[in-house]
Amino acid sequence: MTSTGLVFSPLSIVLAAVFCAAGGSKLAGAPAMRETAAHLRISPVTDRVVGALELAAVAGLLIGFWAVGLAIAASAGLALLMAGAVLVHRRVHDQLGRYMPALVLGLLAAANVVLLVLA
Repeated sequence: MTSTGLVFSPLSIVLAAVFCAAGGSKLAGAPAMRETAAHLRISPVTDRVVGALELAAVAGLLIGFWAVGLAIAASAGLALLMAGAVLVHRRVHDQLGRYMPALVLGLLAAANVVLLVLA
C-alpha cells in the first residue's frame, strides 16, 4: 500500500472490465445472455440479480483501490458467484468448454483476494 492508501491491482481492473460487460449485458437482457440463462434453466429474474451482483462487485473492485477491504470482499463474492456458475453448468451436464470461462474467472477472483490481502 502506498502512503496515499491507494492499492493498485491490475487484476482488479481486468475483473472489473469483464464483469462490467457481463453484468451489464445480463441487466440489459442481451439476447446471448437470455439464451445462456434459458440453457442453464435460470429464470430471467435470477439472471438479472446475478448481473446486478456482478455490477456491485465491479463497484467494490473500483472503490477498493482506496478501501482494500471492499475489493477483497468484492473479489471473494465474484469467486463464489463463479463457483455457483460452474455448479449450474455441471447441473445441466455442460462440457468443460462451456463453463471454462466461469472456472477461470473464479480462480482469478480468488487469486485477487490473495494478492489484495498480501498488498
